Amino acid sequence: MSLFKARDWWSTTLGEKEEFDQGCLCVADVDNSGQDKIIVGSYMGYLRIFHPHPVKPGDDMQAEDLLLEVQLQEPILQVEVGKFVSGTEGLHLAVLHCRKLCVYAVSGTQGNVEHGNQYQIKLMYEHNLQRTACNMTYGPFGGVKGRDLICIQSMDGMLMLFEQESYAFGRFLPGFLLPGPLTYSSRTDSFITVSSCRQVESYKYQVLVFATDAEARQETVQKKLSSGKRLAVDWVLNIGEQALDICIVSFNQAVSSVFVLGERNLFCLKDNGQLRFMKKLDYSPSCFLPYCSVKEGTINTLVGNHSNVLNIYQDVTLKWAAQLSHVPVSVKVANIQNLKGVIVTLSENGHLQCSYLGTDPSFFQAPRIESKEVNYEEFNAEMKELQKIIREAMKTQDILPQSEKRRDLIVTAEVSPDLDAESKAIDSEVKAEVVPSVTVKVTVQSRVTAQKPNLSVCVQAPLAVTCDQFVFNDLEPDSSETVVLSVFLKGNFPPSELEGNCVVSCSAPTELNPEGIPKVAQCKFKLPLRLICFPAQPSKSANHKITIDTNKPPISFLTIFPDFADPSEDDQANVLGFQFLTGSKITLLASKTSRSIPLQEYFELIDRHFELRLNAEKFRELLSERAVQFRAIERRLLTRFKDKTPAPLQHLDTLLEGTFREVIALADAAEENQANMFQAFTKLKSATHLVIMLISLWQKLNADQIAIMEAAFLPLAEDTQELGWEETVDSAISSLLRTCLSKSSKEQALTLGGQLSMPKDTSRLKKNISLFCDRLAKGGRLSLSTESATQQVAAVPGGCSTIPESDLEERVIVPGSTATFTNHKHAAKQKSKPDSHNLWNHMENQTPLKVCEVCSLNSGSVLLGLSEDASEEAEKP
Repeated sequence: MSLFKARDWWSTTLGEKEEFDQGCLCVADVDNSGQDKIIVGSYMGYLRIFHPHPVKPGDDMQAEDLLLEVQLQEPILQVEVGKFVSGTEGLHLAVLHCRKLCVYAVSGTQGNVEHGNQYQIKLMYEHNLQRTACNMTYGPFGGVKGRDLICIQSMDGMLMLFEQESYAFGRFLPGFLLPGPLTYSSRTDSFITVSSCRQVESYKYQVLVFATDAEARQETVQKKLSSGKRLAVDWVLNIGEQALDICIVSFNQAVSSVFVLGERNLFCLKDNGQLRFMKKLDYSPSCFLPYCSVKEGTINTLVGNHSNVLNIYQDVTLKWAAQLSHVPVSVKVANIQNLKGVIVTLSENGHLQCSYLGTDPSFFQAPRIESKEVNYEEFNAEMKELQKIIREAMKTQDILPQSEKRRDLIVTAEVSPDLDAESKAIDSEVKAEVVPSVTVKVTVQSRVTAQKPNLSVCVQAPLAVTCDQFVFNDLEPDSSETVVLSVFLKGNFPPSELEGNCVVSCSAPTELNPEGIPKVAQCKFKLPLRLICFPAQPSKSANHKITIDTNKPPISFLTIFPDFADPSEDDQANVLGFQFLTGSKITLLASKTSRSIPLQEYFELIDRHFELRLNAEKFRELLSERAVQFRAIERRLLTRFKDKTPAPLQHLDTLLEGTFREVIALADAAEENQANMFQAFTKLKSATHLVIMLISLWQKLNADQIAIMEAAFLPLAEDTQELGWEETVDSAISSLLRTCLSKSSKEQALTLGGQLSMPKDTSRLKKNISLFCDRLAKGGRLSLSTESATQQVAAVPGGCSTIPESDLEERVIVPGSTATFTNHKHAAKQKSKPDSHNLWNHMENQTPLKVCEVCSLNSGSVLLGLSEDASEEAEKP
């Protein structure tokens, strides 16, 4: 916002609900009286001519200020003043309609009464256009003296040239798509426009004259027999953005230049298309006008923007900024009433203003208020009450308050207890004989009128639904709609979660807002475990084992897994087997033995996911190199083919084909790596859910602390190269280690800075995870409050001591061994075992982990064993 406002000299509002644009304003001596007039045309067909002469600056329009107002039959696209009539060098008014060009003579008759002079327009000639017009320009085309010719650009890219009362010829612009701004340079005798390719193009008038006639291109026979030449461009400059306007500047003390106003930049070009300078704009411009500068060799430019500000530049230097009362779509400079340099602006809704630049700022002055004594005790009591309310609000976990009123929009999902008798799976990649599906019934209830409710059902890949989008008709109050869909396993790997989400949105009209206010409701549903696995014989041997140690006796698996256990077999009360559709096998065993947390296998899965991310980065770099090489070979071949003198290709075609094959191979490899990375991320999320559950049982964390761990370890729903899981989790855990799990208050003062970027390796992340577990074992507690963290440090003498590197490696990171974490009342145990394969290459699902969560609350020791060979027949223990 500018400190100074444009000083209003004269203003008025034109008509009611009329629209105006860039070409609707013109300032010229249209009646040849020696004084500038303001000519305005509107899309409603009104033509108005003003000659302001206020009694004092800021006065509104008087009746005598409007010289002429007439309504024409068609919308006015553009108005211009020039020497358009043959036999005279007087100025005439050209009005461009959609399908017509009209030239008028404006004359005034001196009045004999107090009402002043009378003005009228007379039609000199008109041209009916065969094509819909867009804009026009005029000038002494071909160097003619004493008259101006008119060039009209049509919506389909044809330049129609008129030599005053007669039509000359028409030419099509090459490669045309959409019309752009058009102007004429008398110094170079050329037309300059900006094409839809976002490049400034210049066409010589003489080239247009001798080029193939536009009408000849309509007929194939005439096109073949035509002797005209192909229309060639004089020069081209790529500006990389669409242009709003073009203006030619040719002053005595300044170099002839071409000014182009883009969407974000202001360009100044030489006559030959070379860039003189460019000014990057930090706002969205709406119009501009270059004008003569008092400093020799420079040009001033008025630039209006959509923030109601008029900026004045001297070349690229901002000299002044003035606040306007509207967004200008056109700006001109006029000499009115012997006042030089009046700025005339027009808005799209018809606000016409004549203003000048003033130096007296307009400040807002607040009204005086009655002074009274301040009651500090009352303010202090109010401050304490507010602080109490703030503290209570900070303790609340819910971001949005729960409304006690009944909900207007409700969505519920009901999952069938049985699998579908006939599977509804579509295009599944699972190699199993039968891919089961389960039916989900979703009901949308509305207590108010709901306009066009939209229901979305989503599940995490590789799960899929038969239909995920539903659009209903308007719902009446206290009505409902029900849809039925099926969920199945589409990808050839298990999901990380067996959950789905339903979201319904609609608009509910009210008395104050008939169009309706948006309303959204959602619900979650859980899918059965049998959707992705089926019962199998338990395996006695396993490659990886996970043990949950509790202080209560284990309960029967018949109670926990009624769909998988057979009540007739007593052995299944303590042991149970699961076979995934993708081939992996899991065994649950109730035991009194004890094991440990699989932190080392978790680190192996992290390394696998990070390795795939590195491969993706390498593929991207190789693809970029091969693409550059491919384009370079294409350019060399194109140069050879365009050469009039044929030259040998020197095996460039062979090199092009080889490079093309490399690009295709790299793209296929990158796509395959992307699919593997998605599967690895799904496995990583499954493993993370297991680690969070085991740590929460080990340290007896409450719901709030588990939520903090989930936010730190599972921050991303999707993994990308720009923001990956490793750097995000590392930053979150580092923040916890410096706040609630800090060793001292001095460590809390450290702050994390900089942007997240892909790390070189995972050593820092694994070290932080190990340190995180160690500090929890030494009494640290998770909390988002700084006060609780300070109290925690004070409660534990010396805080959490630093873990020696040797001890850290011995307990958690040594290959071939697994660290033991029990309740902090027990000592840690170690047990060596041979090197194992990656745990999560075989256990790829999180659903059994939720089963373990149920077991851990009621059972003694539950042992999870994973068999490497899912097809082997294991004996019952």
